[in-house]
Amino acid sequence: MAMEWITAIDKRPCDRNLRDCELISCRLRRVEPLCRLPGSALQQLAMCGFYEDLEKGVTLFRAGEQGRYWYAVLGGQLEVRYHAADTKDGKLSVTLCNLGVGATFGESILHDLPRDSTVVTKTTCELLRVEQQDFRLIFEKNKELMNDIITNCRLKNGFGQSMQTTSTVQTNVQQQPSPTKKQLSPDHPNPAAPITEIPSPAMSRMGWALRTLLVSDNTSCLKDRKVGGKFIRKCAPGTELVEWLLNLSPIVHTRTQAAGMWQALLEEGVLCHVAKEQPFKDKCFLYRFKSDEDGTAGGAPTSDDVNHANEHIREALPALLHRGPDATLRMILRKPSHERTQEELELVYEELLHIAALSHLSTSIKRELASIIVFEAHAHAGTVLFNQGDEGRSWYILLKGSVDVVIHGKGTVATLKEGDDFGKLALINDAPRYTVMSGTPQKMLEHLLETRLGGQAGPNDPFLDDFLLTHIVFMPTPLLIDELAANFHADADIDLRQASEEDQEYFLTSKRRVVQFIQRWVLAVRHAVFDDPLAVEFIEELATDVEAEPALQEEASIIHHVLTQLSRYQEDRQMNATQKWKLPPNGQPICLFSGNTHSKTVIRPDDDIIFRVYCADHTYCTLRFPMATTAEMIKACAADKLQIARLPEDLLLVEVKSSGERLVFKDNDVSVPTALSLNGRIFVSPKDHLDALTPLPEQEVPTEAPDVDFEALSTKDVAYHMTLFDWDLFWAVHEYELLYHTFGRHHFNKITSNLDVFIRRFNEIQYWVVTEIVSTTNLTKRMSLVKKFIKLAAFCKEYQNLNAFFAIVMGLSNTAVSRLSGTWDKLPSKFRKLFTEYEALIDPSRNHRAYRMSVGKLQPPVIPFMPLLLKDMTFAHEGNKTSLDGLVNFEKMHMMAQTMRAVRFCRSRHLVLDPPSPKNENEIRNYIRCFRTIDNQRVLNSMSQKVEPRRS
Repeated sequence: MAMEWITAIDKRPCDRNLRDCELISCRLRRVEPLCRLPGSALQQLAMCGFYEDLEKGVTLFRAGEQGRYWYAVLGGQLEVRYHAADTKDGKLSVTLCNLGVGATFGESILHDLPRDSTVVTKTTCELLRVEQQDFRLIFEKNKELMNDIITNCRLKNGFGQSMQTTSTVQTNVQQQPSPTKKQLSPDHPNPAAPITEIPSPAMSRMGWALRTLLVSDNTSCLKDRKVGGKFIRKCAPGTELVEWLLNLSPIVHTRTQAAGMWQALLEEGVLCHVAKEQPFKDKCFLYRFKSDEDGTAGGAPTSDDVNHANEHIREALPALLHRGPDATLRMILRKPSHERTQEELELVYEELLHIAALSHLSTSIKRELASIIVFEAHAHAGTVLFNQGDEGRSWYILLKGSVDVVIHGKGTVATLKEGDDFGKLALINDAPRYTVMSGTPQKMLEHLLETRLGGQAGPNDPFLDDFLLTHIVFMPTPLLIDELAANFHADADIDLRQASEEDQEYFLTSKRRVVQFIQRWVLAVRHAVFDDPLAVEFIEELATDVEAEPALQEEASIIHHVLTQLSRYQEDRQMNATQKWKLPPNGQPICLFSGNTHSKTVIRPDDDIIFRVYCADHTYCTLRFPMATTAEMIKACAADKLQIARLPEDLLLVEVKSSGERLVFKDNDVSVPTALSLNGRIFVSPKDHLDALTPLPEQEVPTEAPDVDFEALSTKDVAYHMTLFDWDLFWAVHEYELLYHTFGRHHFNKITSNLDVFIRRFNEIQYWVVTEIVSTTNLTKRMSLVKKFIKLAAFCKEYQNLNAFFAIVMGLSNTAVSRLSGTWDKLPSKFRKLFTEYEALIDPSRNHRAYRMSVGKLQPPVIPFMPLLLKDMTFAHEGNKTSLDGLVNFEKMHMMAQTMRAVRFCRSRHLVLDPPSPKNENEIRNYIRCFRTIDNQRVLNSMSQKVEPRRS
């Protein structure tokens, strides 16, 4: 019954027959209050209604939009929101009510009125959607009943017929007082004041050098000015100081960097605001050096002073540049909460992500902290922060220096260092929420079902999601299903007629939680559940059991939603059941044998792939196997075809790279052809002949590619089509493939082909950049090509294709390219400066902090730098044991899940880009699918030496 009605409602209205309408009507009759409608009205809804199954967080419509549909809720919950009038921080969203099963909404379409509220799905939802024209006909024929249903729904959710509550809420919000400016206090120190009593020698020297250069330049901004009737010596506006510093040195790229450097001088008292009211701002506020304020600056600088100042600036300016971001952060933390801008709050939040003492807190709490946390500096040793017995007022995190903990009668009992925190126990009365650190798989699942389902867990509690994303590591799906079945059928041996009401409620609750677990499981890992026959069988059996239980109406709706997704997935699988892939002789790219290059196509374990296997004399055989075939099977078949008369245990399956390096595959390795390096080949060899394997001649020349002049193509068009192509590759990668890659495919007997292809794409782009540049013998053309690649990187960054952006910049940083000094010298300074910025962004120092902070500001869709995500997974795996004393180390699973969630977040929205001009569209598409590459660094270095020999 469940699958039949879903199949019926999934059809277009014009394709439904009488049997379909009867099935849909039966389903609608189970929903109160729709069941009160006459059969003819239900039949009409069944004929014209559309079915929608929506994930959590989907906005159906917004206040002010013109309505087109009426809705009835068949499953799940929605939230009705009202956006109040403008406040200081924009529009305030107020939740008016929640709509559950049976609720109807959208009747404003009867009178062509705009929507008066915003409706968003609060959970996974099933809706019946009826178009305006059809709803008007149904309403007119059943006006009295329909009016009654609409009115009752409004009253049930707290609205009168005229929706008076809305205006009340709006009035209340408008009357809320805006925050008044707080007086500065120890909790909100003056951000314009220094944090040290006297400047450090290094900052004093830097201030002297900058002032010397400013004063010696007659055209500089540092001048005597009359302000408010007073004569101020040697002062300058912040905007002009920023401009001057930008022109002083090429290492200062942005106005933000320059402002941060001046703030670093201001916070140590070397520079100050004329009225002592402002931190450093890139605005027309006046600033001057402290030495000019107190009259200790001395006379005009001599030529020796200027020379010494220039020399000091060259040496010490990078250190000041490095101090700028931290000084800016401290300045923000000294501002009252209500004065911090949204951009400043985001900057503070990014910093909080790197503080170990806060790592256990949720994202929402860290964002709250960003608005209230303040900076406090104590210049003197021996300052007492609080005394034993004082009422707790603050929680401290130590950023620099040390703190002694002293107890009466015991003296110093501990010394806290950088990164330590103290004082929080005095602020709380109850213990923090219990967090699972380790446990047996069965106990963890039991704990989940009892405490994390049924609305018991908060929205930011990651434990359930961590478990669902990583359970395959410690609790394989068959074991998980057995445990879920045992929980669902806990009443199997009980006579429920004799059980107490309390016991009956317990068994019913257990069933509900299992269904909710299945829903969350499918939501978390999607098709991985549907790919497992045991899981599919269990879900279908569960649907039958739930359908037979009258008390589980809402759970039946949930299971129907899951079955809908299953049905659609199985249809999609059926359409692509005979996919064949090929690995062309030149090694790149892996592509569909059918030539279908326009659809998002996932490589599946049972897909066939056609590839070659070579032996030592470079003869080969062509094989066709499913992706999930083991290396042992490939090895045996290839040896038989190539007539290598050795026992299987005496043979090896090997990848030979273009550099001559040999990698031996394990017998239980799968997805072998996709795991090859960029220009690698598969060889079969007796163990004692391994050293005889050599690369093919074709491996030292560029891979085959379409004959297209890259310089003649529009750079933006190339970036656009690259991003679409790379997005399809990224979209096909399942989060589980990161686990398979990290722990080893052979542990799961699962393929990583989609991830393999995406990683190969990164290497392909990187070596394409190098190959094209070192293959260009003309210096002017080579410089033009470097400039084009920098522009291409800029467009990829704009499109948030960070994987390609990194690949291009790393290609330009390759030693074979970076050594071409003649080429780089000819490059315009604008492009050299831009490339320097890009190099800073991919700088691996501090665990790629620059990149992590930059990507943290982006909204999806994003194509992330995949090698870094894999590095995070590897570090978490190798640095932590999977089990401790026989218990699952769940802290490790949490670290793994964090990276997997990052992948999920990057593609939580579909990629939509404005298409460029259709000129050369097909030519560009073919070009970007298969670049000309050499991945042998020795060959690339040799080619680089030929086009630009080393200078003697």
